[in-house]
Amino acid sequence: MHVRWQAPDPYEVVFTTRQGGVSEGPYASLNLGARTADDEANVFENRRRAYGVAGADPERGAMALQVHGSRVVRAEPAGIVAHAARPSCDGLWTEEAGVGLMLLTADCLPIALVRLDGRRPRLGVVHAGWRGLLEGIAAAGVAAVGGKVAAVVGPGIGPCCYEVRGDVAEPFRAAFGADVVRNGHLDLWSATQRALERAGCVQVERTDLCTACHADLFFSHRRDGGVTGRQGVVAHVA
Repeated sequence: MHVRWQAPDPYEVVFTTRQGGVSEGPYASLNLGARTADDEANVFENRRRAYGVAGADPERGAMALQVHGSRVVRAEPAGIVAHAARPSCDGLWTEEAGVGLMLLTADCLPIALVRLDGRRPRLGVVHAGWRGLLEGIAAAGVAAVGGKVAAVVGPGIGPCCYEVRGDVAEPFRAAFGADVVRNGHLDLWSATQRALERAGCVQVERTDLCTACHADLFFSHRRDGGVTGRQGVVAHVA
């Protein structure tokens, strides 16, 4: 199973779930994260399957060493193996057809952004946790894609499950409005939508699927105490 965005041509965007892979135990079954205790061979097979679902070539895959920041860089395809060179960033963009972008999540939000305005197609993906969102990852992604931009916010931890303390709650209230934190729970979905709209997105869609709620569908770092796999987003210009 996967969640496919009905993206405009010529873009393909897929959010993976934990289903349909070969990993076992706490990483069952479509774990895309190599920086876990999962077997590397299983992770690489899972990544190949995820690229296949999105119709992308894993040999032209681009990934990142994600650091919970706000840096977005042009993608350089290096394949999907763990030892390939990766830029330290939380966003990738491309206007080259066939370059498959993949970022990983386990409660943070995967976001895909596409240019709509008739110029050369350009696509971006970003990884948005609370730190990155406060640092400006949404605006950086919109700026990297440029022009008239549409975005989709993929599965991530929802306000039903995301308990935060004051050190997170207060800066989010200040940045995105008092209503994004209620009863000690952060609405990362709404904060992200507001960040994207403020950055100039003309269209923002949301999946509103909570990774912590749905153990059968998603890995969740918070729910599983850190021993868990990674789902993610795979996107390319077709």
